Amino acid sequence: MALSSFVAVIGGGPAGLLAAQRLAEAGHRVAVYEAQATVGRKFLVAGHGGFNLTNAEDTSAFESRYGHKQPEFSGFLRHFSPTDLRQWASSLGIDTFVGTSGRIFPLKVHKPADVLRAWVSRLHDLGVAVHTRHRWLGFAGTNGLHLRDDTTGRDFDLFPDATVLALGGASWSKTGSDGRWVAAFEQIGVQSVPFAPSNCGVEVAWSPFFQTKVGRAPLKNIALHCGTQRVRGELLLTEYGLEGTPVYALSACLRAALASSTSALLHLDLKPDLSDGQLVAKLQKLPSSRSLPDFLRQTLRLGPPVYTLLREVAPNELVATPEAFARLLRNVPLPVRALRPLDEAISSAGGVAWTELTEELMLHRRPGTFLAGEMLDWEAPTGGYLLQGCFSTGAWAAHGVIRWLS
Repeated sequence: MALSSFVAVIGGGPAGLLAAQRLAEAGHRVAVYEAQATVGRKFLVAGHGGFNLTNAEDTSAFESRYGHKQPEFSGFLRHFSPTDLRQWASSLGIDTFVGTSGRIFPLKVHKPADVLRAWVSRLHDLGVAVHTRHRWLGFAGTNGLHLRDDTTGRDFDLFPDATVLALGGASWSKTGSDGRWVAAFEQIGVQSVPFAPSNCGVEVAWSPFFQTKVGRAPLKNIALHCGTQRVRGELLLTEYGLEGTPVYALSACLRAALASSTSALLHLDLKPDLSDGQLVAKLQKLPSSRSLPDFLRQTLRLGPPVYTLLREVAPNELVATPEAFARLLRNVPLPVRALRPLDEAISSAGGVAWTELTEELMLHRRPGTFLAGEMLDWEAPTGGYLLQGCFSTGAWAAHGVIRWLS
């Protein structure tokens, strides 16, 4: 192997930083160029809602989380697995544990900033140069990169021996993931799948009464259905629609439904732990003299938002038979009219088409240029799968660079 080759990594997110680490450990000279004032901006933001690095789910189920990209991700995950990620964290002095949901977290003494600080320190020890406020503007020549130093306003060209581009997707643009790199790829003929919101809230056409009466209210221990998919968790009713992990997990299904029609339908199971028979038996105990909101709260432990929600979406079923009412509580229809805007989404679907890449994630049109992270056309639910996907593609791209430079 020809050691001490110079490799440029464009993008200081998880995929880019792990690629840089792997390349430096293999003996290459590495420089990271990041447009923001600091690296790891999205990594830090992702940690605000619960910092789960990966998931302890079994291998086959884990791989299935990447949908139609499962064949590609099976290889990436074998190369850098959830176990490898935990060992990587441990090497930085960050111990992890498996939560009750199967998600893997750093111990409570470690915050996202602690992990990032330890990681940047390791990169420094490996000799990786990190240049912040350096913006990638496009390609130069057959193997070069055009960049701008935002601190000085100076544009310059860089001609590394190999390049890893980890420019991110198109969600949370304030962290640097704005998708503006697509235009430069189009200029050299590289095709991309249009970006779309993933892991995002949805819009429901609530009435003004519902918006005023309910506002924002949680629904705990529920299940959501979209087509054949079913997800357990907690839901948040909002003034514009729905938020929460079950909604995010079904965003791909909803996006497909919306693409084929003007609306999509979610079904809400308010009592997933009761059988149909148990639910009917409880509803048969409803006395005619007792108010329905009180009965729902005291007998089924369904609080105030539920009655208002049922009146909103299925008022006729409230006075039906116990059997019909049970079916409603098991399948409350929630008509979705749109996904929330892309910039609000936790992640994005779409990106560089897989047909533009070799198995090593190198661009066919630019030998020596490798891609990693969310700029590739894939999506996965929250719960550790997004970060794992970024880490695994970063490790695989670095592996491709090392082989290519051999």
